[in-house]
Amino acid sequence: MVVPEKTKKSTEVFNGHIMKVYKDEVLLGEKEAFREVVRHKGAAAILAVDKNGEAFFVEQFRYPVNSPLFEVPAGKIDPGEIPLECARRELMEECGVSAEKWTELGPMFSSPGFCDEVIHLFLAENLSESNPDPDEDEFLDIIKLPLSEVLERVRRGEIPDAKTQILVLRVCDILGIK
Repeated sequence: MVVPEKTKKSTEVFNGHIMKVYKDEVLLGEKEAFREVVRHKGAAAILAVDKNGEAFFVEQFRYPVNSPLFEVPAGKIDPGEIPLECARRELMEECGVSAEKWTELGPMFSSPGFCDEVIHLFLAENLSESNPDPDEDEFLDIIKLPLSEVLERVRRGEIPDAKTQILVLRVCDILGIK
């Protein structure tokens, strides 16, 4: 049985650049409980596939997991920005790629047990390449690989990033890549 939780009290404990953290007191029917909640501005993630079935990825060091990760291009949504605008901007900044055709694949929650971050997923096609222009605090390598090869890496469990796994699986399904 699903029991809705109602917020009794919410206290902000941290206000940062990309997120806020709250300690909430909630009611579960007649019982009380506490929830630690990360509020996030949201993000967009893109799998850009060219006419030859090759896709653009980035590899960058991710401090929270103390490791470089192989990922699809992605980034946080700026205030007043819609997800598609964010996706277009991030793909250009990180990979120097623009696309004529965009397909919205829906949202995903990155970790709904404690965080409300929504990542909006996109497929980008009919690509044009130019020069990337990453943010000054972004250090990443651009990697272009056959999507079929990346699908095999996902199947073997070699790509731990969830948004990348989901986008690769969804796009391969859409494009008929087995």
